[in-house]
Amino acid sequence: MIRFNRAIRPFSVMSFDLDDTLYNNHPIIKAAVSAQQNYLNALPRYQEQGPQYWQKCRQLAALQQPELKDNVTQWRKHTLHLALSKLGFTEQEVALHASNAYNAFADARSNIVVSDDVLALLDNLAQHFTLIAITNGNVEIERFNLHNKFELVLQAGMHGKAKPHSTLFDKAAAHLKVTKSDILHIGDSLDTDVQGANNTGCQSVWLNDQNAKYDYKGLADVEITNIHALTHFIRS
Repeated sequence: MIRFNRAIRPFSVMSFDLDDTLYNNHPIIKAAVSAQQNYLNALPRYQEQGPQYWQKCRQLAALQQPELKDNVTQWRKHTLHLALSKLGFTEQEVALHASNAYNAFADARSNIVVSDDVLALLDNLAQHFTLIAITNGNVEIERFNLHNKFELVLQAGMHGKAKPHSTLFDKAAAHLKVTKSDILHIGDSLDTDVQGANNTGCQSVWLNDQNAKYDYKGLADVEITNIHALTHFIRS
C-alpha cells in the first residue's frame, strides 16, 4: 500500500532509518540486552541487586547527564560504569567488566543479516538516487551486510542530536550539498523519523508496519506498509 498525503517534489537523496525499517530490530535488541545481562549476572554482587537495578541506574545516568539521551552508546557505557561503581568494584574491575559487558551487547547488537530482497531493493534505488542512512541507534553498520550500501551514515550522538532534532538532517544536506527538500527520509517512527523530517524541511515516508503508538500527530508526505513500495519512485 502507498498513500500520498501531500504531493512529492522532485528529490535526489533517499535517507533511511535503519532499525525496524530495513530489518526487524526487536529480536536483535532482545538478544543484545540478554547478552549484556548474562555477563553482568555472572557477577554475584550485580545479580544480588535484582532485575530492576539496570533500569534504575540508567535513569540515574540520564538525570546526571541529560545529554546522554542523544547518544545511546555513551548512555549505555555510562550506565555500566555507574552500576558497577555503586557495587564496590575497584576502578580497574569497573573498567574491565563494563568493557566486557558492553562488548557482549555490541557483538549481539550487530548480529544482523538484512534480507536479500531488501539489499536488491537498495541496489535498485541506488541506480536512481543517492542513498544515505540517518539513525538514532548504535548499530555498527560496518559489521553486517549494509556496510557498503550508503554514501553517508549519520548516527545520533556521534554526529549530532537524535531525531527528531534537525542536526542529522542538516548535516546530511550540507555534506551532500543539496537542499533539505531534496532529501526523502524513510522510517518506521512517526515521533523521530517523520516528525524530524517534516520539521526540518525534508520530505517524509512513514513505513507503517509496527503497530506502535506515537505521540506525533502530523502526517508523513507518504505512507507505505511495505518497504518495497519505494520502487514507485524509480524513474522509468
